[in-house]
Parts: sequence; structure tokens; C-alpha cells
Amino acid sequence: MTAAPCPGIRILVVDDHTLFRRGLTALLSRDAQFHVVGDAADAGQALRRAQELQPDLILLDNHLPGVNGVDVLPSLREAAPEARVLMLTVSEDEADLAAALRGGACGYLLKTIEGDTLAVAIRRAMQGESVVAQEMTGKLVAAYCEAAAAPAASGRQPPASPVSPLARLSPRERDILRGIARGASNKEIARELGIAETTVKIHVQHVLRKLDLSSRVQAAVIASECGLV
Repeated sequence: MTAAPCPGIRILVVDDHTLFRRGLTALLSRDAQFHVVGDAADAGQALRRAQELQPDLILLDNHLPGVNGVDVLPSLREAAPEARVLMLTVSEDEADLAAALRGGACGYLLKTIEGDTLAVAIRRAMQGESVVAQEMTGKLVAAYCEAAAAPAASGRQPPASPVSPLARLSPRERDILRGIARGASNKEIARELGIAETTVKIHVQHVLRKLDLSSRVQAAVIASECGLV
């Protein structure tokens, strides 16, 4: 007789520090919705456990023995295709941030984060949102601008783009985009604008579609570049 599946969000913790893994597991276990189903101390263990456990979410440190966590991302996503990967690290390097997002991480958080804020970030990640530490937002924009400048530096001309992508948005959609750029959740945006959360979700979908984007992180970058925040 097989055991019934565990309800809630099944989490795999990947970090090379034993005490941190234990502390994080204890912290998450206070919330009945979170279930730490396993942990790993290095990349090899992480890949094996991810394939074995098929967690809903992987909390991944960037500094692992012999390898950076961002370099393991593609293999982790192949081992557990349905899992969302959320970086949780001390690294404030914009190159690590950019590599993590390019590699498919759904967010980038710092280990200085408060427990309640981490819980909110995990839930948002599982709802399909991209979550980035507020301290890293400016560096995200810098990394994006550096990538955009690369073609010009190499002699290649970047593709032409509209003067302002925001011209495609309605005034209300711009309000929604401002909220996204500040890192506000749909519920917080709804409260600020005095509209229903479901209405905010619809507006977010319209914003992403009109700007030809796939994530809230990309939307926040566009908003910053265009001076919306």
C-alpha cells in the first residue's frame, strides 16, 4: 500500500552548510503548507534527490562545493521538470543574478531575508510569479542593460525597437506595471488601486502579452528602463 501524497508545497533544500539546512527546514516546518521532503549538500546529491523526490520547489544556494548553483540549474530542471527553482544565497553579484534568471530560476533571494517574507516569496513563486530580492532590483536592471549593450560593443546592431513599449498599455495597465516594478503582489496592487485581485491578474496577463514578456521580472526591468518607477 502506497502512502498518500503529502499535501501542500513539497520543498527540496540545497545548501552546503548543515546548520543552515537544518535551521531553514525547521523554519519552513512551522508553516503547515510547507513540507521539506529532502535536502542536499552538493550538486550531485541535489540532482539525485531532485530526480528521486520530484519536489514542487527547490531552494538552491549558489555556493556549492566545486560548482556554482547557477551552473547546476539546467541539470536540476531536467531532473525535476515540474519543480520551480528559487535561489537563496548570500551572493549579491549581478552576474550571478543574471545567470540564475537566464538559467530558469523563478527568483533570486538573499539569505538575509526574514522568515515571513521567505514564506510569501515561496507562495508567489508557486503561483507562477518571479520574485527577486528588493536589494537586487537595481542590479537586475544593470545586468539587463549590460546585456542589451553587448551587441553594440561587438559591432552588431541591436534590432530596432519602439520608442516606448509602454505606449501599448492603457493607463490602468501602467498602474499595474508600476506595482509589479515595486515588487508588489497581486493582492497588494489590488488593495492600492481599489480593485479585485482577479482583475489585477487579468491586467497582468494583458501587460505581459502586450509587451511580449514571459515574467514579472522582465516587466519590472522594462518599467525601470522606461522611467515608470
